[in-house]
Amino acid sequence: MLITSRRVLVAPGQYLEDGALLIKGDSIAAVGPREEIEQQAGADVPRVAFDGTLMPGLIDAHVHLAFDGSPDPVSTLENSTDEALFEDMRRRAEQLLHSGITTARDLGDRSGLALRLAATINGGHVPGPRIVSAGTPLTTPGGHCHFLGGEVSGEDEVRDLVRRNLAAGAGVIKAMVTGGGLTKGGPASHESQFTADELAALVDEAHKAGVPVAAHAHGTDGIASAVEAGVDTIEHCTWMTDNGLDLRQDVLAEIIGRGIAVCPAVSPHWQMLPRIFGEARAAAMFDLVRQMADAGVRLVAGTDAGVQRAGFDGLVPALAFYSHLGLANSSIIDMATSEAAAALGLGSVTGRVAPGFRADLLLVDGDPLADLAALKNIKAVFASGRRYQPGAVE
Repeated sequence: MLITSRRVLVAPGQYLEDGALLIKGDSIAAVGPREEIEQQAGADVPRVAFDGTLMPGLIDAHVHLAFDGSPDPVSTLENSTDEALFEDMRRRAEQLLHSGITTARDLGDRSGLALRLAATINGGHVPGPRIVSAGTPLTTPGGHCHFLGGEVSGEDEVRDLVRRNLAAGAGVIKAMVTGGGLTKGGPASHESQFTADELAALVDEAHKAGVPVAAHAHGTDGIASAVEAGVDTIEHCTWMTDNGLDLRQDVLAEIIGRGIAVCPAVSPHWQMLPRIFGEARAAAMFDLVRQMADAGVRLVAGTDAGVQRAGFDGLVPALAFYSHLGLANSSIIDMATSEAAAALGLGSVTGRVAPGFRADLLLVDGDPLADLAALKNIKAVFASGRRYQPGAVE
């Protein structure tokens, strides 16, 4: 397939005007000036002419397809059979795709259903983004998200569950390093869950298999423990303590020095946070993300889709949070494309419009470098070279 476009986003903040792209199979074969690429395409190659922006497909680095985004997603989950849940997850994955998401990292499900769904999508049986799944997230007995089945205690149990997730096909290992608000009666969000030895065993087992580790960590102590253990990404990273917020500069320096990516997992409804936490606390939480960005932390985009009131079409509204902080549109787009791909271990596979990369693409009206809201104006999505349009599959 040959796609010609008024502009093609070929590098961070850089357009190729009047460009074209040639797709062969599931990959990008060539990118360049329209006349040059047109000459490489045979007469029988299908053609798409577009008067907008051709860019990489978006990546949501933090979703939970097993949750429904309702006010009480845990109850909904617990009252659903695996087969009914799988069908719901399939619909949510399709919703992600139609909102421009071509890769999603699922950071915890039940019964390996996200792994099963990923295989179904990869086989071309149902539409959806590429799913990088953690399988069953590791937690402590009664710990955060224990209802997903990942309770472990001691190094042996930690290593055993990591191995089982890997054997099932997990592309990331998820550790609930601290508590979280989704788990009623569980540890507080700032409270640490694992011992240093347990975390070290978890990371060692994953890294021996070449698989990255994502650490759910709200508390400052938990963040420090995750960094010391050598995790690859920190989710949320809100720097909570039992009496406030505390961004430790020594830990921040380690995050930057080790190249650990941080996914704040911003809700699409981030503007509601001042009403939930109060104006002062919400402003302080926002400022911590700004401080991390200013210090040079590798931020990646994610929405925590599936948790309370976080739907599966909310990445673009969530990205507006970073505009609110003053980040440039080019940097924000990188967070949801190339930077996210690198954090997921897919930096040489997707997230860029370049030869050899997978044909994960987005056609949008307008100029997203000038106006991020243009990302809402989706005309077509290409996942592994196959074209989809909102509401229909071609």
